[in-house]
Amino acid sequence: QVQLVESGGGLVQAGGSLRLSCAASGSGFTVVAMGWYRQAPGKQRELVASITTSDITDYADSVKGRFTISRDNAKNTVYLQMNSLKPEDTAVYYCNADLGGLRPYIAQYWGQGTLVTVSS
Repeated sequence: QVQLVESGGGLVQAGGSLRLSCAASGSGFTVVAMGWYRQAPGKQRELVASITTSDITDYADSVKGRFTISRDNAKNTVYLQMNSLKPEDTAVYYCNADLGGLRPYIAQYWGQGTLVTVSS
């Protein structure tokens, strides 16, 4: 069984920084890509950033230049460094992983979510 365990959310003032971490635990899988999504109250879940095993990254336009995604392949862990946070970054942040080896296709797995609140 695969689990994605997130940490690092919390309350921060506008302009501050937070670092989120997400570790994939279990066995028998291969990580294809990992990323972060977020969902603010009353809004749809949206992609924040993603990274492949080849370190190809993708960012939402709203976070480019402020957020940095990175990963430790050996630990199956992905990080999201969030700088210059704005109140509109307030949301529940979900870790996402595309994993192979468990099913006859690449499957998506989700973490439980971690709340990030940015006060003005």
